[in-house]
Amino acid sequence: MRTEQVNEMIADITRQLLQKRSSDGVWRGGLSSSAISTSVAIFALYQIDSDTYEPYIRKGAGWLKKTMRADGSCGDSVESPSNMTATLLSYASLYAVDIPPHETETYLKERLGGNTDEDIVQGVLSYYGKDLTFSVPILVMCALTGVITHWDRIPQLPFELSVLPQRLFRFLRLPVVSYAIPALIAVGILRYKKGKRDFLSSVRESFIGKSLRVLEKLQPSHGGFLEAAPLTAFVSMCMSGAGFREHAVTQKAAQFLIKTVRPDGAWPIDTDLSCWVTSLSIKALGEDLEDKTFFIERIKRNAFAFRHPFTGAKEGGWGWSDLPGSVPDADDTSGALVALHVLTGGTYSEEVGKGVEWLLALQNEDGGMPTFCKGWGKLPFDRSSPDISAHSLLAFELWQDALPKELRVKCRRSIRGLLGWMWKIQSSDGSWTPLWFGDQDAKDERSPVYGTAMAVEYLSTSRNPLARKLAENGLRYLLDSQNEDGGWGGAPKVASKITLTARALSALASYPESDLKSMERGFDYLYGMYQSGLLFRPEPIGLYFARLWYSEELYNHTFVLNALKKLKQRIK
Repeated sequence: MRTEQVNEMIADITRQLLQKRSSDGVWRGGLSSSAISTSVAIFALYQIDSDTYEPYIRKGAGWLKKTMRADGSCGDSVESPSNMTATLLSYASLYAVDIPPHETETYLKERLGGNTDEDIVQGVLSYYGKDLTFSVPILVMCALTGVITHWDRIPQLPFELSVLPQRLFRFLRLPVVSYAIPALIAVGILRYKKGKRDFLSSVRESFIGKSLRVLEKLQPSHGGFLEAAPLTAFVSMCMSGAGFREHAVTQKAAQFLIKTVRPDGAWPIDTDLSCWVTSLSIKALGEDLEDKTFFIERIKRNAFAFRHPFTGAKEGGWGWSDLPGSVPDADDTSGALVALHVLTGGTYSEEVGKGVEWLLALQNEDGGMPTFCKGWGKLPFDRSSPDISAHSLLAFELWQDALPKELRVKCRRSIRGLLGWMWKIQSSDGSWTPLWFGDQDAKDERSPVYGTAMAVEYLSTSRNPLARKLAENGLRYLLDSQNEDGGWGGAPKVASKITLTARALSALASYPESDLKSMERGFDYLYGMYQSGLLFRPEPIGLYFARLWYSEELYNHTFVLNALKKLKQRIK
């Protein structure tokens, strides 16, 4: 192993990562601009007040046209392959506010098998399946823009159910995921108003005012639901279309959109992932990080100190950002707990105890860990996730000896449940498939390499014999999935990615008995990218809500640095 080259890369990436801290001292990263976010944002502003927001609409439309491919298609990010969703939303937006390229219509006609209402509705619904979280808002926007001329084929969302207590939602088998209640309300009300009246219409009408009051309570102070331009725009365009243009929710949403637009006229998929990328940076930098006291205080301050109105989650968790639209989730809570352990050397605090309790309360009955809400297992993005489960297990393992006795006992019980679930769902080839990361080059767009690498890295710290067995199975899968060039893609024989190679290398270097030759080949791939100046090229491996792809500039820095630090330790 070429120690000199490892040290060279560590020094350079450390320097660059430290320089990327924002003016307020943390890392905010840089999410890719999004055709989906931009198309729905400019149409929402067009619906709300086309004259007032004309400069934003014009500039956003210009960005969409400029970034389209020659065949008129779009991907979720500029680097992403073209897909139906991004292209359809861009087409619908331009259909309303500008003139869409003829090539875009041709592309969609080929992808959907035609351009009739039936072709579009069936094409969208079949792509997203039973999960209506994104498919119905897409179809509603198509109807508002005039791309679809009839509303009767668009499914109705049961907005009335939003008035029930949050604790009942997981039992109702709603057709949308746990984080999409604002869309359930706004899209549902608009679809109801555009539909035919029946004997239940007066009953449904009586729920509109109550549902809108729920929507107001769910909206953050600055107007942006989940810090997400797509969700905020879908809600506001539907509110406007339903006759609530002047409603406080609509106007606050419009202000959020104009405050988060980029200078080139585009919107990212979310404002930022500041808490997440800060945790990743702390873990990657380790002892090379100064200002530890600053980060300890900042992370503790970012823990939610109240029951969150959006998901009903108790206090103690962390979200992906320190901005008002973020909500607590298991991955970011685990990440914050791991970062605090790195920063404090394992010194217990009240925030640590509450964070552990928050995770324990979230754990599903099946033993696995979901992202946001317990028990919402009907739709994929609400189910237990292997990489998140393993991340929670790592947080428990790191902190359990420092916890009060009663909490320590609960942690050990939870660890047994997590490992039992991971054993049950591990594939016969040793892999696990994650929820929130993928690979667009893979046939099914999944990334078992990412899910397995994260699980193996996290499991490697466990003292439990079952964890060791699971990790060994996962390692075999990773070794079998390595490409000829030494790198890894999201699955066997898929083109190598810098980010995924770094994750796989971290996993191998975390495990004492892993193959040194495979690690050398993985490092050679990364070093080749480093020498050629390609190490930090954007790679859209992140999966946002409802299968929207994004890249984050700090993933390359933090993933690679984490891998190199582990590799250096292994060489020693």
